[in-house]
Amino acid sequence: MNRLRSFIRSHRTLAAIVGVLILSAVVVGAALFQPWRLFTSSSVNEALPALGVSTGQPSAGGTASAPYSQAVPSQAPPSQAPPSGPAVVGGGTFQSQEHETTGTAQLLMLPDGSHLLRLENLASSDGPDVKVWLSSQEAGGDWFKYRSGHYVDLGAIKATHGNQNYVVPAGTDIAGLTSVVLWCDRFSVAFGSAPLT
Repeated sequence: MNRLRSFIRSHRTLAAIVGVLILSAVVVGAALFQPWRLFTSSSVNEALPALGVSTGQPSAGGTASAPYSQAVPSQAPPSQAPPSGPAVVGGGTFQSQEHETTGTAQLLMLPDGSHLLRLENLASSDGPDVKVWLSSQEAGGDWFKYRSGHYVDLGAIKATHGNQNYVVPAGTDIAGLTSVVLWCDRFSVAFGSAPLT
């Protein structure tokens, strides 16, 4: 210990330079890796967007509200209204890749023909620059493949936990998109992925 002290005293300039380099490396490393994100999480609970108009018909086992309480003759055929809700185009359960990830993903077609990605009961890790992608690569396996395939970036992940909606850009050809990927752009790794089957 005394040798180290005497070396530092005799080489103050060198010791100061080494100290500054070490401090700089710690600051740059912290900014790049953001280690505090290991201890943080966020949550969001988005509902599906309002879709269609209620027909006023009671659900199975329910009763109609006062404005619709008039009796309907039993011989009248039930109304066949077009579906007013979203249609599931594909979906599946998340598989963990670089970080443990659970939940489900559904690609929905809305009544107006637009598409929406719905993540439900999502639970994943926090990280820097995590994006939600629709990918032409299969879910799971080696995550290096996602960069080499076609993908559509739906933007930054809204939260690490909860139910979330992502609008698919108009004009996107969804025919070849087979998976949803939570992708960390900074480190080029997949946190998790789900098939769209």
